[in-house]
Amino acid sequence: MAILEHLPEERPVIIMTADPAQFDDRPRKARMVELPNMIGAPSRSPALHDQPTPETMHCVPLGVEEMRRHMGVIAQTLCEHDPALFVIDVSAEIAMLSRIMSVPAVTIRMHGDRDDKGHVAGYEACVGMLAPFDERIEQANYTHRLRERTFYTGGLCTTKAPLRGRQEAREKLGLPEDRRITLVIAGGGGSGTPYAPLTVAARAEPDTQWLIAGPVHREGHETDFGNLRELGWIDNLTDYLCAADRVIASAGDNTVHEIARAGKPFLCIPEWRYFDEQQAKARELARLGAATYRETWPASIPEWQRALNETDALDTAILSSLHQDDAALKAAEWLETLATDLWRVS
Repeated sequence: MAILEHLPEERPVIIMTADPAQFDDRPRKARMVELPNMIGAPSRSPALHDQPTPETMHCVPLGVEEMRRHMGVIAQTLCEHDPALFVIDVSAEIAMLSRIMSVPAVTIRMHGDRDDKGHVAGYEACVGMLAPFDERIEQANYTHRLRERTFYTGGLCTTKAPLRGRQEAREKLGLPEDRRITLVIAGGGGSGTPYAPLTVAARAEPDTQWLIAGPVHREGHETDFGNLRELGWIDNLTDYLCAADRVIASAGDNTVHEIARAGKPFLCIPEWRYFDEQQAKARELARLGAATYRETWPASIPEWQRALNETDALDTAILSSLHQDDAALKAAEWLETLATDLWRVS
């Protein structure tokens, strides 16, 4: 939706999605095509389910009615509307479908160990790749021939909430002005931030106020501490970011760029994702000096203290430079130029 806001009004847009409700607040007119939700749908026989997956694909079980209808709606929509471009949210298989149907596709790039045959085939099937991050955190193992076809927007953050000064944000939230505050952000993509390691962190820095935004995962043996407070789901995360002295979070794209936008020291502890997406991004952030990186949550007081001291010593200007206010605009302009150039008849 951030990119959609900047596409020319005269460019018709069709959005294909299994969850149209997430686009209710879209900034401009767009036709919605609902796709059957095929996630977790079963094959119709054990023998079909047990057929091996081709090396050039990732998730293509046989005999799944929902998958056939899902791909059929996509194919029918491409056939009916003959789009100038088909922008694909990461699926290698759909990129190959687009190429087979003679429709130029652009896939959204993500970090991770994606040099397998399936990903490479998907990238090669596209006329270009769109990376919503800064080229400085590109992975060294992403091949040069594919990098040349990638457009880097700079850090794209969808958050538009105003940034406030530290004191103003604390006054607004009713937080103490004279106490160190560490904000822990738990995203919605996993089972929640583990609570037990944070109880150790609270003991490692008893004078620090620890705030946890988002869901936490408890195992039942944790002890609560007075300087450790759960906020739950909040709709004013930016205010808490502005109020914090440091931030601990995973390596999700928008989360990273929200922290960069606020310019806070960042301890990055990635969550499990397919193809080690977050681990790869966290390593690149650490390489650049934009964040401190720990592969897993610190389990002891000394290790927490080392990680926090390293985080406090970061030059926040490096992380801040990874966020670009005009990233969505640049993405839209690149897509429009690509669509125009590909279809120009000289």
